Amino acid sequence: MVSQEQRRRQLAREKFLRQQQRRTSARRRARTRNAAIASVLGVIVIGSVALYTTGVVLKDDDDKTNANAEVTPSPSASKAEDPCDKPAEGKVETQTWKKEPAMTIDKSAKYAMKLSTTCGDIGIDLKTSAAPHTVNSFNFLARKGFFDHTKCHRLTTEGIYVLQCGDPTAQGNGGPGYNIPDENLKDKSLKDNVYPAGTVAMANTGQPNSGGSQFFLVYQDSQLPPSYTPFGTISDDGMKVLKKLAAAGAQPADPTTGNTAPNATVVINKATVTKS
Repeated sequence: MVSQEQRRRQLAREKFLRQQQRRTSARRRARTRNAAIASVLGVIVIGSVALYTTGVVLKDDDDKTNANAEVTPSPSASKAEDPCDKPAEGKVETQTWKKEPAMTIDKSAKYAMKLSTTCGDIGIDLKTSAAPHTVNSFNFLARKGFFDHTKCHRLTTEGIYVLQCGDPTAQGNGGPGYNIPDENLKDKSLKDNVYPAGTVAMANTGQPNSGGSQFFLVYQDSQLPPSYTPFGTISDDGMKVLKKLAAAGAQPADPTTGNTAPNATVVINKATVTKS
């Protein structure tokens, strides 16, 4: 017999998927409309924008990010005091590239990423050998300062429990201009379609191999289909930071983007990837 809690989660995931499909359709119509306008004006648009499920998460599946997913959970009812500091001085450097960076990491070595955020440092052990394209991309983007001064634009507090980051626009539709392949979808940590607390995974658009720069951090076990590349594990201290900012709750969904932004001021002041 399906329990009431299981049914609730199932309905949440189905809702998330429907929202993701609607967003994807809306973006497709917008791209078609913009292309027509550009054609009339004789404007040549160079480059491409990677779209992510805002709800990964990915929005779950609807979003995770953007690394876009499933059902957009309802935000927390009450707004707690902001537990984070003011962002460091600086601005987001918007950069895009036409193709995935060449492989420069040592696939047999260990790498770690540190997100120095306004809420504290979040250390992440990267799964280099299992997700080399993803780790190589993050190494490249971190060295370019791509994540520096960017806001984490989505926090889900019901159904799935993730913080989504990695979009320089903080809207849920930004990326590096290129996509990377899905990897490690059969990771042994993913059991019964659950991404366990402490997992770091890529958001995507809901389509295969559509990850870019958006990613999500799981602060509580979350039921999701194994469609999001798991590429890292959060340290114990990092989990404390994540749970602290998650406890502050999320804002109501933005009517334009559908994002439920965290009440906490979560900004990545600096992202670094190091080889150990």
